[in-house]
Amino acid sequence: MIGLGEDGPAGLSEASRKALADAETIFGGPRHLDLVQAGAKGLPWPVPFSTAPVLALRGRPVVVLASGDPFWHGAGGSLACDLEPEEWASHPAPSVFSLAANRLHWKLEDSLCIGLHAAPYEQLVPLLAPGQQLICTLRDGAAPAELARFLVTQGFGTAQLRVLERLGGPRERIRNCTADTFDLTRVQAPVAVAITPSGSKGLPRASGLPDDHFLSDGQITKRPIRALTLSALAPRPHELLWDIGGGSGSVSVEWCLAAAGARAISFEPRAERLDNIRANAARFGLSHRMAGVLGRAPAVLTGHDLPDCVFLGGGGSPELLDHLWQILPPGTRLVANGVTLETETLLMQAHAQHGGHLLKAEIAEAGPLGSMRDWQRARPVIQWSVTR
Repeated sequence: MIGLGEDGPAGLSEASRKALADAETIFGGPRHLDLVQAGAKGLPWPVPFSTAPVLALRGRPVVVLASGDPFWHGAGGSLACDLEPEEWASHPAPSVFSLAANRLHWKLEDSLCIGLHAAPYEQLVPLLAPGQQLICTLRDGAAPAELARFLVTQGFGTAQLRVLERLGGPRERIRNCTADTFDLTRVQAPVAVAITPSGSKGLPRASGLPDDHFLSDGQITKRPIRALTLSALAPRPHELLWDIGGGSGSVSVEWCLAAAGARAISFEPRAERLDNIRANAARFGLSHRMAGVLGRAPAVLTGHDLPDCVFLGGGGSPELLDHLWQILPPGTRLVANGVTLETETLLMQAHAQHGGHLLKAEIAEAGPLGSMRDWQRARPVIQWSVTR
């Protein structure tokens, strides 16, 4: 695996040049193959991307070209997981992020480095905030204008953008503008955009986002109870949540936002609500970590990875609680909310049988009463939380 810069072979080490000379086959994007003049040895990556053609030549002298560092949003990780350590070597070059930070005089450790060349712009939603600095690799020359329009829709129209084209080579170019005045033309790949957000305060990072951030038909865990629920669920990095009776998916969204790599499966028996769940996952850039599944528990739970944590938004039933207690491994956390007398009885009985923590939350908010105001009480919510 050889990291390649825009200066082509001139920027390669002696070891990289020797590997190229000895290779029978050279894989890379068309631009990479042109830079090294691969000729008949060159094979472009298939579309959609797959490492299968490389692995099919296992044991032969093969070179894989990547932009900069093969293990920084490159093909290195995808290949290495299917190869033994003695089967490959990597010769990295400076990544686009390193080059961009040097050109901008930004500390790389203080910058968020985001690969948007194969990801939706919505993944920026929880990251955009004043004082933050982001470097994003993009798909092609048309992408910076698309990114600028997206930033405007998110309230960051005055964000400063630095469009960095073909860094490290003779055709390097850096141009500045704001998102709402973007008028750059003939942008050339490879391209990255550095963002200095302004114009909006960004998304709050505490649990309990405002209800109007979510698409909903009214079936949603309301903001104060959602904050209490997320506290009880206690998300940790890379954990999986089963959200049973997902409603709008608001709990799944906040679970995924709360911890790096956290994932959620939201089970919902109504198709129209499943549409809202998927739309909410997309608008927060979480479609790659949050899935919506149509069906009623417990039958729908079969065939899915077992979770680290389970949330029952509607309280469940004796059959569902018994099923979960049988299939969940020890150490799994379970949180159940309920508002009906029947669910309250069920959760009190479960608490008596299995232990855990029982909480009753009664919340009132100020509202109009004629020309004055009074306290308008929501239905009390009982919450049972336990570790299997």
